[in-house]
Amino acid sequence: MQQSIFHVALVVKEYDEAIEFYTKKLNFTLVEDTYQPEQDKRWVVVAPPGSSGMSLLLARASNAEQEKFIGNQAGGRVFLFLSTDDFWRDYMAMVAKGIKFIREPKTEDYGTVAVFEDLYGTLWDLIERK
Repeated sequence: MQQSIFHVALVVKEYDEAIEFYTKKLNFTLVEDTYQPEQDKRWVVVAPPGSSGMSLLLARASNAEQEKFIGNQAGGRVFLFLSTDDFWRDYMAMVAKGIKFIREPKTEDYGTVAVFEDLYGTLWDLIERK
């Protein structure tokens, strides 16, 4: 048996502002943006550059209960981990684009890591593994 996770849903306020952030600030690729009229929603998928694995499904909150979790889907913990082949290249590019880092870069046994926020406050690790 072989299985894999290929999408992770990330609850967002608005599709277009989320697409703008992920494609312009993080340089992700817009993989799909399809309107689904029967549910009056869009199927929006983005992925990191060069990724052939998992991608993000940007899911607009559809009610007040879902809106409570925008930016806090992991209860204040780091929720997503962005792996890179060149930490300092990506870190400097992200800082130049105004990405807010809430934990400065540090070197650990497993690699170089820093924590940043997306446009809604979701916490991410930027990490280059050893």
